[in-house]
Amino acid sequence: MQALAVRDTAALLAQVQRQWGGQSDLWVFGYASLIWRPEFDAVEHRPALVRGWHRAFQMRSRINRGTPAQPGLVYALVSGGMCRGMVYRIPKDRGREELDRLWSREMPTGVYDPRWLRCQTMAGEVMALAFTLSRRSPNFTGRIDDHEMLRILRHAQGRYGTTLDYLVRTAESLRQHRMCDRESERLLALAQRAGLV
Repeated sequence: MQALAVRDTAALLAQVQRQWGGQSDLWVFGYASLIWRPEFDAVEHRPALVRGWHRAFQMRSRINRGTPAQPGLVYALVSGGMCRGMVYRIPKDRGREELDRLWSREMPTGVYDPRWLRCQTMAGEVMALAFTLSRRSPNFTGRIDDHEMLRILRHAQGRYGTTLDYLVRTAESLRQHRMCDRESERLLALAQRAGLV
């Protein structure tokens, strides 16, 4: 198996901090677990729409929801389409501290490409930090057939729990906020038909 390159996460964090600048509140876009387990102290959150990116259950997880021997899956923000999610506003005086905590969670190996994305909300547009995934990343799986998906849902488990639990909690949270996409609904139905849920 080819070893995965680990990126310099400290350099990526420093770049994002420079881009943000600390002169205004920090906005973060959540599209999966950041909706139901944000783990940072935001003073405001709003439903938001991002164009040009979509939520895809197509990223290997070798730490949080799987292991190197039995990789799991998590959602990623992949180019194309659109995505409904949540934006969170963190006051500028707590921005660096909360960004450090967020970085420890989302970027232990630097798998994501952090980007500032235009997020449309009912109260206007905000520029928010989002964690995207390149289709060229070795962690991008592309489409997975249902047989393989069910195998992963049955067996993959990492430091934060199972891939199955992650899928179910994300889909239920998206339903609750009326932002569920067709593929998330389909995957949840697949797991239910297989008796996993």
